[in-house]
Amino acid sequence: MAVNTSWFGRIARAILGVVLLFVALSVGMVLLLRWVNPPYSAFMLESQVAAWADHDSSYVFRRSWADLTRISPNLALAVVASEDQKFPEHSGFDVEAIEKAYALNQHSHHVRGASTISQQVAKNLFLWSGRSYFRKGLEAYFTVLIEKCWPKRRILEIYLNTAEFGHGTYGAEAAAQQFFHKSAARLTRSDAAVLAAVLPNPQRFSAAAPSPYILKRREWILGQMQALGGPEMLDEIDAYPNSGH
Repeated sequence: MAVNTSWFGRIARAILGVVLLFVALSVGMVLLLRWVNPPYSAFMLESQVAAWADHDSSYVFRRSWADLTRISPNLALAVVASEDQKFPEHSGFDVEAIEKAYALNQHSHHVRGASTISQQVAKNLFLWSGRSYFRKGLEAYFTVLIEKCWPKRRILEIYLNTAEFGHGTYGAEAAAQQFFHKSAARLTRSDAAVLAAVLPNPQRFSAAAPSPYILKRREWILGQMQALGGPEMLDEIDAYPNSGH
């Protein structure tokens, strides 16, 4: 019995050591990325490996970092209007949206998500694709870390530089150059709304040749952008009392 107790004690200490190491490394990495721009993301790596494995000759990796000051406020507002209208106020999770999605998913074959911009950054930057509870748990963990360690403007900046806007096209600058032949700083309201419209499925929808569905969604996003108050709404994005900073 003593031998068994000793063995279980060693296993418990080993597991605790692994957990503490993971926490230390993840916290250190998230803190570092508050100031250092990520050169790559887990989602980019996964997509590129999948393209190589499938011998996908159409896959061309495009990505060029642009600071938030060099991205049109139109695009920042468009993605908030389209993806996460409570982004300035929540602390990483939109509980009301999660509850609505859960209720709808009980009666639908099409799973509806309720991920915030912060959750999408956590998933794209650090994790792999999938719907397991373990991965969702890690997503929640990294979301909390990001919200505690980064200002909202940094979260939005990294989101705009890691989001996929087309097959192999990541970030605002690469998307602006690829689809509109201009810099991200020069994106118009209409350009921005089209890019935000394709975000749910950028491999199916095209910003270069928007379908009637995307054009309809663009008009809805433009209306939401106006309702939110225009780009000025983002000027004080880190001043919201519930933003966690």
